[in-house]
Amino acid sequence: MFEQLTQSFTTIIKNLTGKGRLTESNISLALKEMRNALLEADVAVDVVKKFIQSVSEHAIGQEVLGALKPGETLTRVVHDELVKTLGSEPVSDPIPLKTNPPGVILIAGLQGAGKTTTAAKISKLLKDERNKNVLLTSVDIQRPAAIDQLETLSKKAEVDFYRHQGKQAYSTIIAGALKIAKANHYDALIIDTAGRLHVDDDLMNEIKEINQLAKPEEILFVADSMMGQDAASVAKSFNEALPITGTVLTKMDADSRGGAALSICEVTGKPIIFTCEGEHLHQIDEFSPTRIASQILGMGDVVSLVKHVERQVDEKRSKKTKEKLKQGRFDLEAFQNQLEEIVKIKNIDSVMSKIPGVSTMSDDMKSQLNQQLDIKQFKHMLATIQSMTTKEKNFPDLIKGSRKKRIALGSGTDIQLVNKMLKKYKQMQRMTKKLRPGSKSSLANRLKRQNIDDMLSGG
Repeated sequence: MFEQLTQSFTTIIKNLTGKGRLTESNISLALKEMRNALLEADVAVDVVKKFIQSVSEHAIGQEVLGALKPGETLTRVVHDELVKTLGSEPVSDPIPLKTNPPGVILIAGLQGAGKTTTAAKISKLLKDERNKNVLLTSVDIQRPAAIDQLETLSKKAEVDFYRHQGKQAYSTIIAGALKIAKANHYDALIIDTAGRLHVDDDLMNEIKEINQLAKPEEILFVADSMMGQDAASVAKSFNEALPITGTVLTKMDADSRGGAALSICEVTGKPIIFTCEGEHLHQIDEFSPTRIASQILGMGDVVSLVKHVERQVDEKRSKKTKEKLKQGRFDLEAFQNQLEEIVKIKNIDSVMSKIPGVSTMSDDMKSQLNQQLDIKQFKHMLATIQSMTTKEKNFPDLIKGSRKKRIALGSGTDIQLVNKMLKKYKQMQRMTKKLRPGSKSSLANRLKRQNIDDMLSGG
């Protein structure tokens, strides 16, 4: 996400701050390079002009040239202007549900933007994180398959779905869904609407009528981030037809440019509420302009990283492993649990992009890091442990020649990989013993004595 823009901006700022002193001339050159980078990222032209003009006013004035550390001050100015362009502040309560239940949430957008999956993701988020009772329905009567898809996703999200059995008209579906939602005291009713391949009068007239019938509390426009500045123009059309409350950007993991994110808020005047990556229902995040600006400038996004990991960690298993570690017991079962949590990560590149400094690494360093975090190899190691008996997991020293052959055969690997897994396990075991409470060895001393790169690579 934003790899292209991150690479350009970090290079520009690094070159500028590396100079002996900043002058109007070299700052003007850097701003021209930033302008080109933003246009190449498919940011709307008017947004680029406003951004560059604002940075220029601060940079060429006394704020930067008169600063004791002009390079750092310039970075802050660029960061602050990015935050403004992205919407200044995150929405404090993305879906407040302030009206009397059920609060109706209308999902609108073009066909293929990801409206149906987004509706299911929001329903799961409300259920899991806010303990809300949610009902899903679809008024996409022109595409029965879309209704079937949402019903399937509702089961995955573990929320209820309303399918109208009578006349398939959006007016009757909305009336029936509202009646059921009120009678059964649902907190929220999420309505997925029909889309088109492009904006036309029929689509706008239909969405206006649905809005009048449903009287939604929230109207969320779903935009495909890969459309770049075109997403902003489409959002503007919807915003003129509907009182949109916010935007959801989808397919962020596939967007290396960032044109949609940097254009849409400025063009519509409405905040970006959520961003989505991938098809899995947990892959939705509240949008934070500050965190995204930091990510664009290669500073990472630690908050999103922590949230991403937390959503995929099995809390019960994690608690059991922690108890073992406290007692200084790191057996193969605990190692197996850790490997299983690692291989559950669906998009390792997305996770890596949120780690500070990774986006600015050289290609060689990124390659080395990817080798150390080889999910495929972790899966093979996991397979070897799963091929062991309970006794072997509890007493790994029993694993010798014949047992290694059996484990390798049962896991579809080889003895070399079994040996590598056991070596990594023993390294981890030694480390946990050193770091457990009461140990005489501190983390700092441990890191000084141990070459972490060797430990990670198994060398």
